[in-house]
Parts: sequence; C-alpha cells; structure tokens
Amino acid sequence: MLNIVLVEPEIPNNTGAIARTCAATGAKLHLIKPLGFDISDKAVKRAGLDYWWLVDIYVYENIQEYFDKNGDDNIWLTTTKAPHSYDEADFTTEDVTLLFGKETAGLPEWLREKYRDRCIRIPMISEARSLNLSNAASILAYEVLRQQGFPGLKNTGSMTVNT
Repeated sequence: MLNIVLVEPEIPNNTGAIARTCAATGAKLHLIKPLGFDISDKAVKRAGLDYWWLVDIYVYENIQEYFDKNGDDNIWLTTTKAPHSYDEADFTTEDVTLLFGKETAGLPEWLREKYRDRCIRIPMISEARSLNLSNAASILAYEVLRQQGFPGLKNTGSMTVNT
C-alpha cells in the first residue's frame, strides 16, 4: 500500500491533483492540518472533483497525531535538500509512505533531521527551486508502484483500429 502524506498543504489545486493520482493508483491520502483550503463535501462538489469518492483520505490535526496513529515504518521524506536521489531508495516493501511538505516551506527541519537517512529528492538543475508539489508526488508515487510491479493496477490498454 502506498501512503501519500501532505504536511500542511496550502494550494487546493495541488492537493486536488495529488488526490486524483491517489484515486488512479489506489494510494491513501493523508492530510495534516492546517489546510489552506476547505475539503468539505460542499467545497469538493463545487470544485468539480468527480473522482473524490475514489480517494481513501484521512485528516489529522497535526503531525504528532499522524505518527501516533500510523507510526513511521518505511517512511520517506521528500525534500530538495536531501543528499540522496529517489532512485537510491528501496520501495519494494509492501507499505511505503511518502511525506511531502507545504508548498512555501517544505518539511520542517526537525523532521528532516529526525529522518535524515530517509530524505530523498528528485534531481533537478541547480537553478530550479523545486518542482510543483503535485508533479513531485506523481513522479514518486509511480516510482514506488513501478518498483512494486504496479500492484492492483490495470496493466493493459485497448486501442481501436481506424479503417
């Protein structure tokens, strides 16, 4: 099982895109407050998120509540400051958790220090500050799933022949 954890996400469009990735892959989405937007049923319907019902979503008051309920087994922190690229990580265990920080500040330093050996980054040119949060989440989610052999995902398509 893949778990995607967003720590204090601020931009609703990013969370919506990540939720769509979770819906398409069967990943669980964990949101840690404060949130920079409303996820009530009314707000979700107004935003036209027709896939929201496919998302297995959990909301926590703070990071401590998340850890109290879920622990920290096989957790990976994503940060542009990490010394290791994501391709060095072994995601082949059954349960993998990816933590992403808020758009304006990333993950808190105390958390990065606590899990220093579990911090990974996506390689970029040095002049780039970072990737969009939803793009980063998709890249890493699919790397986890690739390493696991895409469990439970449709692995064939169907193309029509035009005559």
